[in-house]
Amino acid sequence: MTTFAWIVLSGILMSVIALVGSVTLLLRPETLRRMLRPLVAFAAGTLLGGALLHMLPTAVEEAGPCPDVFLAVLGGFALFFAVEQFLHWHRSHRGTADGPRPLTYLILIGDALHNLIGGLGVAAAFIADTRAGIGAWLAAAAHEVPQELGDFGVLVHGGWPRGRALLFNALSALTFLIGSLLAYLASFQFDVTLLLPFAAGNFLYIAASDLIPEVKRGVSPGANLVNFAALSAGIMVLYAIRILLG
Repeated sequence: MTTFAWIVLSGILMSVIALVGSVTLLLRPETLRRMLRPLVAFAAGTLLGGALLHMLPTAVEEAGPCPDVFLAVLGGFALFFAVEQFLHWHRSHRGTADGPRPLTYLILIGDALHNLIGGLGVAAAFIADTRAGIGAWLAAAAHEVPQELGDFGVLVHGGWPRGRALLFNALSALTFLIGSLLAYLASFQFDVTLLLPFAAGNFLYIAASDLIPEVKRGVSPGANLVNFAALSAGIMVLYAIRILLG
């Protein structure tokens, strides 16, 4: 397939993943609670593996070991920190007197922005190298599964009808395709090489700041061991992909 076809297909598939929240309709609440933390730990591992084993090596190969690559990583990390701080500030100023509904909109906005930047980064990976693009997409997809499960639950809990929650979750995921197409179009006019380490910084921030803190507070040694195994499995999956793809 052409690079453009890979980019479009990856964007469409990412939108389909947003419908994974419908699975929660088939699960008992206690079953979902047991599954969620290992899923989050696995997602953290895939994000770390995608950033450090796929995206950064490709960026260094394309641009060379210049400081700009690592500045782009820091920029991607810092941007997501700033976005998250703004969302927390906005939520605190809105207050919770009206119930959880304002939070549901913040989740959708944050998810849409994250998907837009994620689309830019994954498309940049495809533009640089198809194998790096596949690895970056798999890392993003593995992160999206537990995130979308959680987002769907919050939307329904916040008073959204289940059908509407699924629809808006899918719409927020469409920004991934929009970001991918923007990166592809920009590649004809600008050097988009630094988008790849920029997105790696996004992945590192999400894994280190949002996902790992959620799973490191295990309630028992057994739970901690399961979460560590899930994190390690996520890293090993991305390492295996790197070996298989050359």
